[in-house]
Amino acid sequence: MSPLLRRTKKNSAERTVTLIGKPGCHLCDDAREVVRQVCAEVGASWEEKDINEDEELHRAYWEQIPVVLVDGEQHTFWKVDAGRLRRALGA
Repeated sequence: MSPLLRRTKKNSAERTVTLIGKPGCHLCDDAREVVRQVCAEVGASWEEKDINEDEELHRAYWEQIPVVLVDGEQHTFWKVDAGRLRRALGA
């Protein structure tokens, strides 16, 4: 395989987790705690986006929140499994 075609594996500190949710959502609150804890453990950065403030996110994910993306790709929705997120982040 050509080196240009090979995917470079990022270490945890280079990864970004995005939590997409909305205020008042108890599943989002639960997901936020798991994401915060796992990212702190492995050194990944994370951000949160409010589905009510972004029409594109609302269209794409309104039935699935909370949604977790890892480096912009959907990882999971509704319930976040800490072990699975750790593995996705390379930890």
